[in-house]
Amino acid sequence: MLDKMSSRLECFKITRWVAFVVFSVSLAGLGRLQAGDSSPNFILILTDDHGWTSTSTPMDKSQQNSSSDFHETPQIDRLARSGMRFSQGYAPAAICTPSRRSILFGQTHIRMGPDDGFEERYHPYQKDYLTIPLVLKQTNPHYRAAHFGKWHQKTGEFSPEDFGFDQSDGRTSNGDGSIWENKEDKWKKTFLVDAPKGIDRLTGRGASFMRRNVAAGNPFFLQISHYATHVDIQAKPETYDRFSGKLRGRTHDHPGYAAMLADLDTGIGAILDEVDSLGISDNTYILIMADNGGAEFIPPVSNKLAPPGTNGRPSRNDPLRGGKWVLYEGGVRVPFIVAGPGVPANSQSDVPVIGYDLLPTIAELAGFSETMPDYIDGGSFAELLDDGKGEVNRPTDALFHHRYASYLHSSIRVGDYKLLKFWHDHSNHAEGTELFDLSTDLGETTDLAKSMPAKAKELERQLLDYIEVVDGNVTGELD
Repeated sequence: MLDKMSSRLECFKITRWVAFVVFSVSLAGLGRLQAGDSSPNFILILTDDHGWTSTSTPMDKSQQNSSSDFHETPQIDRLARSGMRFSQGYAPAAICTPSRRSILFGQTHIRMGPDDGFEERYHPYQKDYLTIPLVLKQTNPHYRAAHFGKWHQKTGEFSPEDFGFDQSDGRTSNGDGSIWENKEDKWKKTFLVDAPKGIDRLTGRGASFMRRNVAAGNPFFLQISHYATHVDIQAKPETYDRFSGKLRGRTHDHPGYAAMLADLDTGIGAILDEVDSLGISDNTYILIMADNGGAEFIPPVSNKLAPPGTNGRPSRNDPLRGGKWVLYEGGVRVPFIVAGPGVPANSQSDVPVIGYDLLPTIAELAGFSETMPDYIDGGSFAELLDDGKGEVNRPTDALFHHRYASYLHSSIRVGDYKLLKFWHDHSNHAEGTELFDLSTDLGETTDLAKSMPAKAKELERQLLDYIEVVDGNVTGELD
């Protein structure tokens, strides 16, 4: 792995040196360039409530039903063609706040705990936890970092700047991207506006940040956390007109949602264009993922844990089970794409990766040479970016998810096996465990817990051991 990283960094150095020779950079300018000549830029585009099957590019080339039969996302498709899609890319949680925290800190939701008390546990002036921007600045102090869009960390008085960002939109939440006044409106209406979900504003701020730092010779980390495609549903009138007249699909048939996604896609394309215009494509990694899976139905149904087919029509996440709010695959498997220097075009990796892997991955790609603290749960998937094959060296071989509040349950995935543990009875689901083999049962329809009791017990024990090690408050009750 170190050899591969050395090769990547050497390519960056050669590219910058050639630029120096051709353009005869002044001595002062040379000093500025040398500060970041081997440090790549990173752009993380985080979409909201965006299902695995919602793009027009299949997230798994071997499964055509892993793409939309109605939506159009030519710019996300463009990024997939230029880089690598991860067919088994996971958000860290099934709802936005814990997922965003997990990505930023490289830790599981179980370790980080519930909302109550989070501010005290992760107080930025008292705790020296690494975050993505902080690890980059430890690697190279010339890094600059910005966060634009939905923060929604529920960190009370603390803003992105308190966790290492140099510039941000502040402590924003869903409300900053919404216009609905009545709760029912956000699921039942489509609002036609000239500037839906602040997409153009976020794109403009991101482009300005890139231009300023390229001019200054600073490597950068830019995170654009879009409010789309979270409801309420907003779209430009001309985009909505295009989809309102289009033949509906079997799984996707909402013209308002399709238009909102298309407007988001256009904003993503503008960022890709800016990278090309600035001439930094050979030194910039672009990552797209969602904070959690899409809502299973619009409007949502009450029996979110029910088996597929219960509601008489296909889920918007079909062939995956469930959606946002629950830990079945539809709630946590998301679009996940990486493009950048050395990443083979139109490639795919089938190795499972998860949002809390981003911190150690970005750290390795940037040249961070220190050992990761033992509170980091993720592992670097930089090795996968060469040919899609290899391993993610996490502290444990398992992927962990947890859901507090309304649907108290946890999950663990090891290899192809996934176990869900329901801590209490729910209105339409009993307490207990379920076991699935995702290699043969992507839709999680065949529970193997009774036919494979030893495997179920093994995974449950591993889950419980992890919870104990990290002192996880899985019931949401703090000591």
